[in-house]
Amino acid sequence: MPRRFCCVMLLMCISALVYADSTAQTPAKTTELLYLKILQGLQQKPGVLPTLPDVPNPYGALYNPEAIIPPQCYTRTEGERNPCYVCHQNAVKGRENTMNDGDLQAEYSFSDIGFTNHWQNLFEDRSAKVAAISDDAILKWVNEDNYSALASRLRTAKFKGWIPDLAHLEQGQAAFDADGFAKDGSHWVAFNYKPLPSTFWPTNGSTDDVMIRLPEAFRTNSKGQYSADVYKANLAILEAKIKGLNSISSLSIDEKAVGQDLNGDNLLTTANQISKLEHYVGAAEKEFIDTFLYPEHTEFLHTVRYLGINDDGQITLSKRMKEVRYMRKWKAYRKIMYRRFYQEEGFEKDAGNLPGYTDLGQRGLDNGMGWAVQGFIEDKNGHLRASTFEENMFCMGCHNSIGSTIDKTFSFPRKVDGAKGWTYINLKGMPDAPNQGETEGEILTYFKRVGGGDEFRSNTEMKQRWFNADGTVNQAKVKAAKDLYELLTPSKERALLLNKAYRTIVDEQDFIYGRDATVTPPKNVYDKIDSKTAPTLPNERIYPWDIRLDWQASDLK
Repeated sequence: MPRRFCCVMLLMCISALVYADSTAQTPAKTTELLYLKILQGLQQKPGVLPTLPDVPNPYGALYNPEAIIPPQCYTRTEGERNPCYVCHQNAVKGRENTMNDGDLQAEYSFSDIGFTNHWQNLFEDRSAKVAAISDDAILKWVNEDNYSALASRLRTAKFKGWIPDLAHLEQGQAAFDADGFAKDGSHWVAFNYKPLPSTFWPTNGSTDDVMIRLPEAFRTNSKGQYSADVYKANLAILEAKIKGLNSISSLSIDEKAVGQDLNGDNLLTTANQISKLEHYVGAAEKEFIDTFLYPEHTEFLHTVRYLGINDDGQITLSKRMKEVRYMRKWKAYRKIMYRRFYQEEGFEKDAGNLPGYTDLGQRGLDNGMGWAVQGFIEDKNGHLRASTFEENMFCMGCHNSIGSTIDKTFSFPRKVDGAKGWTYINLKGMPDAPNQGETEGEILTYFKRVGGGDEFRSNTEMKQRWFNADGTVNQAKVKAAKDLYELLTPSKERALLLNKAYRTIVDEQDFIYGRDATVTPPKNVYDKIDSKTAPTLPNERIYPWDIRLDWQASDLK
């Protein structure tokens, strides 16, 4: 058995033992004291590095051993509403993702401990706490910069993980040039993409942006010198490969600087289209290339932010960041290995073992599929700090254990195709493109399948805007919306409420109980699931779905 599996299976066994112990009275009390001790430290001793108890392994201090199951999985579908299709899909031919979890659209298939909804913050009425925060106070809060000081604070603390290295990111678009390249020379590149339904829709509480950075070989020519043309070409080639396209438009590339004909016209001129996708170019020419896979050492930087509100009442990205998330593909595998990994994961689940991941300490967690995941989140005073083990584990459910992702990622496969998508995220002017294989807009389709503007069907503003009185979708109105900004951004009043709701969670530091910015408890969510009585979805409510978008659809505006 490969060494990787020995480590992962050992940790899974440890996790299973922890759960087994937690059913006994004394160990359960010990475990409770450990996670409460962590929470107490976060509340009483803010700092860039959280104060943690000395335990043999982090699984012994988990509040929720099934933290990879997100709150949305506890939605009441009532045998009719299906938000689950966005995450749970069977394998698509040619992709590395063979999770094959489409059956989770139809059933609540959890471990015994997973049948209890541990996301207690969903059930807290925050109305009084929210009312105690003035509009001026929350506007001042979200407009403050808590990013710029993070790097120096981490270095002072001798932090061993990745340290943010993109200057002025708090300024959003201003940190990048017109083509999405970071102005500070860090080689991060921003891209414009369609937010995933519906967790990252601004109307549900957060704005965000994502940047990609390819390894040095992909940014240099054959002589080892930095080349913007080589970098642009490799970014375009990667995009085509991740999306399974035969050609793609690109930013203007000097083929003479690259030393290759990229557009297939047998001349070395300026290329704006790439059809030569057999290999990368420059110093990366001999690097492994395949469809639906990123190169080894690809990096992603993702910031999750509050809802900014400008002087005109327009919804923007805030300066303040809720979270800074970082992923690095430390190990590239062939697709046959991913199939084996998913088989092993299936065996572990069938055996009743709880999730287990390699703890990389301050470098985050290894998801077992070649990616290291690390995060920073606000401390009680609003300064960013390193996430705890359990807070990082929360990210594993989406970046490891669902069938719809492409090489464990969401945003890049959803990038606006080609040259137009190489710029900072902007929902204004972005159409409601349909998913690959579908004809109607993705948002319209989601509204129809879910019956609301979020998984819990609790966003009353979205219902008032886009649904009829009888609960059906107002299709004509949705189709008439000019762009995603109109479809997905909340009113100023709702934005203020959501910002305040999340601010109270920051103050309490209880992210292990949930991060959703809810003011009152949503009605359509289980606190505990009875698999024998909970209504499940019939076959006609189960949908195939492709995370990729058809940006070339004829009905796009």
